Amino acid sequence: MGGFFASALKEDAVFDLFFGTDYHSHLGTRRAGMVVYGENGFDRAIHNIENSPFRTKFEGDFHKMQGKLGIGCISDYEPQPLVVRSHHGTYAITTVGKINNCETLTDQIVKRGGTHFMEMRGGLINATELVAALINMKDNLIEGIRYAQEQIDGSMTILLLTPQGIYLARDRMGRTPLVIGKRRVDTALLLKLLPI
Repeated sequence: MGGFFASALKEDAVFDLFFGTDYHSHLGTRRAGMVVYGENGFDRAIHNIENSPFRTKFEGDFHKMQGKLGIGCISDYEPQPLVVRSHHGTYAITTVGKINNCETLTDQIVKRGGTHFMEMRGGLINATELVAALINMKDNLIEGIRYAQEQIDGSMTILLLTPQGIYLARDRMGRTPLVIGKRRVDTALLLKLLPI
């Protein structure tokens, strides 16, 4: 399954991101990651959590990271969040879902040329990398997110972090919950909630 969490605050968001992501530890047992955006740009940490809990693996990163925007995930399979550089600029992306037509989409993208995919163990493609490639096929992030979800046979919920804010997109079938919460602190940095 997997789970993710995002935080957008006027002050440093790492504390909320760390504990919000840790809360989802019961949803995955292989990989976990966090990305924050701050004065020094994107800062990412990904760790294997198969033999050690999230808090233990990320405690050192938690104290070093700084940023007012961040996304984190617990993943069953692929390492994520990924930091992607494209014609949209640099962004971080994490996903929760299942792509039933992964091989078909991968083959279509590779045949068009201009891109490649890093293979994971067993020849599998990182689903989050595939989603980013689909997003990058369009002129802007919103069109790209919609396009990716239209092309995917299955379910895909997406968190996408840019220097300007966080995009949230629930899967088109509504299989994966996506909840937006608000603290007393103004969360105006959460830019876009995409309708289905």
